[in-house]
Amino acid sequence: MFQKRLFGFVLLVFVTVTLMAQTRCYQGRSTYSGDIRYSWDGQYLYKGRSSYSGDILYTFDGQYIYKGRSSYSGDILFSFDGKYLYKGRSSYSGDILLSWDGQYLYKGRSSYSGDILYTFDGQYIYKGRSTYSGDILLTVDGVVPIPVLLLMLNY
Repeated sequence: MFQKRLFGFVLLVFVTVTLMAQTRCYQGRSTYSGDIRYSWDGQYLYKGRSSYSGDILYTFDGQYIYKGRSSYSGDILFSFDGKYLYKGRSSYSGDILLSWDGQYLYKGRSSYSGDILYTFDGQYIYKGRSTYSGDILLTVDGVVPIPVLLLMLNY
């Protein structure tokens, strides 16, 4: 009985890790493999379809975004607290670059509709406040944290 449970647990972990490694972000509304711009494995953002360590663009640990594969505090580019994206390691309101409300990404600390930069519905990222298919910038086929999506759009 214990062996069956252990096997089930190991299988579940394997499937979860495998699915996470397969998150891709495509240009526009496409899901064609030739249009993959980024890959996400739960910790690292890679360019294109790669999972090669030399192709790591950024590392995200849940709070900080680091340049490349680093986790060194000197390589922190951005901080994220669930609502705001800050410059560097800051949590000072003057260093807020973007705000997230669960659907819209705003410029700075704003929540004004005129400051909406992007709309995200869980699968598509749209330009501005739109949900029109012609305004789709990226298609996401899995779960990617908001600050990582921002990197895909802005860097």
